[in-house]
Amino acid sequence: MVDVRRDPLTGALVAVNAERQARPNRPDDERCPFCVGGLEAPEPYDVRAFVNRWPSFPDERCEIVLYTPQHDATFWSLGVDGAPAVVDLWAERSAALGARDDIAYVLVFENRGAEVGATIPHPHGQIYAYTDVPPVPAAELTAATCALCAEDPGDRAVAAVGGWRAWVPHASVYPYGLVVAPVEHEPDLPSLSHESRRDLASVLVDVLHRLDRLWDRAMPYMLWFHQRPFDRDLWPNAHVHLEIAVPQRGPGLQRFIAASELGSGVFVNPVTPEQAAAELRAVTL
Repeated sequence: MVDVRRDPLTGALVAVNAERQARPNRPDDERCPFCVGGLEAPEPYDVRAFVNRWPSFPDERCEIVLYTPQHDATFWSLGVDGAPAVVDLWAERSAALGARDDIAYVLVFENRGAEVGATIPHPHGQIYAYTDVPPVPAAELTAATCALCAEDPGDRAVAAVGGWRAWVPHASVYPYGLVVAPVEHEPDLPSLSHESRRDLASVLVDVLHRLDRLWDRAMPYMLWFHQRPFDRDLWPNAHVHLEIAVPQRGPGLQRFIAASELGSGVFVNPVTPEQAAAELRAVTL
């Protein structure tokens, strides 16, 4: 049973699910469940989505997305030919979950690396479907204007492919955080054209490759998409985009969120966004 509670002091929503505490951590010598023939992929596949066995929410609202059957691959190593299939699956599952009467919002995300809690290294992401619009995307959606349409990255720009571009935010909480968004005001993943989905895949391949090459190691990161809710309202401010949070401030140096930051809501970044963008642009792919 999942008990969704709201903190009366902060207003934060918390889904309390004691069953998640029993989910297994895979031993190193155990067969990967996401490889072909494994528990979650008994048959050959290119990309695959399925219901999470250890969901945070009930009613088949949590899914796993497998990017590739190649265990040692990365999203960027799929290249501009392989990565669009993942984007298509993200869009397909967003539309399918969003079509349900009990779903208001679909969040596509990925946790990559042990540093952010990923227990299985096989390339994969997840999708959560919410019965209400969560607070963070709701704050963006109810702003007076679309901040992404007004964005001019300038010397914070990192990469651009077709109609999509990536940049370090003006006030990035994470030293090497990134925003990736289309120039045009596109609302959600299912609405993207074939060309736009390919551009998204290409720019994502570019920036994730840059992150791995920055210090020549697999960069841990958290990635999530914000898109238009699926509750049938118009949401004119919805501008689909993804954010990438990197919990590192240097080679081998963890970026810990401090008590002062959590307690005040004011964050301290030791790397200027302009410097971070310049370092990422300078990476040779």
